[in-house]
Amino acid sequence: MAKSKKKKKLKVEGHATHTQADTRTGLPGRIGRRIKIVFLGAGSGFTHHLLNDVLKIPGLEAVDFALVDIDKKRLGLMDKLMRRVARQSPDIECRIVSNPDRRAVLSGADYVVCCVEVSGTKCVRWDNDIPAKYGIDQCIGDTIGPGGLFKSLRTIPVWLDILQDVEELAPRAIVLNYTNPMNMMCLAAGRTSTLPVVGLCHSVQGTSHLLAQRAGVPIQEMEWECAGINHLAWFTKLEHRGKDLYPVLRRKALQDLAGKPSDPEDEWDLVRKDMMLHFGAFITESSGHLSEYVPYYRKRKDLLKKYMGPNYHGESGFYANEWPKWRKNSDPIRKEMLRGERPFTWDRSWEYASWIIEAREKDTPFRIHGNVMNRRYGAGPLISNLMHDGCVEVACMVDRSGIHPTAYGKLPPQMAALCEANMRVFDLGAQAAIERSVELAVESLLLDPLTAAVCSPAEIRAMTLEMFKAEKRYLSGYK
Repeated sequence: MAKSKKKKKLKVEGHATHTQADTRTGLPGRIGRRIKIVFLGAGSGFTHHLLNDVLKIPGLEAVDFALVDIDKKRLGLMDKLMRRVARQSPDIECRIVSNPDRRAVLSGADYVVCCVEVSGTKCVRWDNDIPAKYGIDQCIGDTIGPGGLFKSLRTIPVWLDILQDVEELAPRAIVLNYTNPMNMMCLAAGRTSTLPVVGLCHSVQGTSHLLAQRAGVPIQEMEWECAGINHLAWFTKLEHRGKDLYPVLRRKALQDLAGKPSDPEDEWDLVRKDMMLHFGAFITESSGHLSEYVPYYRKRKDLLKKYMGPNYHGESGFYANEWPKWRKNSDPIRKEMLRGERPFTWDRSWEYASWIIEAREKDTPFRIHGNVMNRRYGAGPLISNLMHDGCVEVACMVDRSGIHPTAYGKLPPQMAALCEANMRVFDLGAQAAIERSVELAVESLLLDPLTAAVCSPAEIRAMTLEMFKAEKRYLSGYK
């Protein structure tokens, strides 16, 4: 493993609307009606930023926020903080209620935001350390591989209960999911629920800004197309005023991979740079995440040393080591905000939730990238050469009538093949959670690219059963 170095991050700011202009502050028009937004998992680090984003919508007149979290202590702390944040927008009539029982506050919701975490930090070590015994090295481990699968097995049953409650109590609501594993969460929803559900991630926005900066062009002038699956979507077009930007990015990547960084502040992210050189396009998620979705980079110590950098650039066990610290430190930080020792004034972020709400309420078309089922009723799949009963990440237009995925067409075959390999893992993983099937869970990991690159089928089965035994308390009903 490469020795960690603290490096100054590339500065990535603002919000990419991907329409005609950079509408960083908001869209034209007013929202004349009172809207209701329910936050599930309100103790999450997303909540205060997403609520702040909503309050930054120009023309918003009245909003009800309902905060839900089964951790009553964190819920109470977030309630106090959100009331402080709301007081910074005196022109908006804002009401906030908090309740650990979601059914008590779901009625009449227009939007339901899901940021739940099942089992907190208790399982994160098992998710990392048991696979490590079998030679499977993970950086994040919350979306694919053993860690991602077991997070889905814990989370999806709760998620499906949530969706049933929303169907009953708020059948007109749009559900905005931020919880990982994104693909399996949205896939399970698409197979079991009639609700409009979209999975939201910031990797498309973040990577588009990152690539504009690397190429040295203004983000507002960069033309691009991006499609695939969550954390493995491809920038198949990347141009500035009709000129292809990939030659510049390839030249810089070759320097970085040769150990002669083109920019000392951007010397890592080597997996994405290497994948771009060999597969022809840049991918949306960090090198740490990406290295887990493919069989190439984490199966030998020499490869780990060559390609992995610190933290999200591929550090072994990064999420398992850091997530408990992040969670532990979040409450003291919020208390500092309440005491006035830390600022809690934020600009509007590029998270899609508030922009979806604004576009729908103002009936102003707005483009996002969302995770949705790969189907258009009567018109074929959105990405034609990916499995039709799967979940894909594509451009979507939002207006008064909701979220409308747009057809991408055909991905280049080598890119489609990598996405398809992941989708087959997700197919069985999501179904394992829906049916609470141990055998389907084993079969899901038999297909996982990194796991299969390291372990034999017998070892994969033994590891999966060992993880079921360790996490039995959080996996009720599995047979």
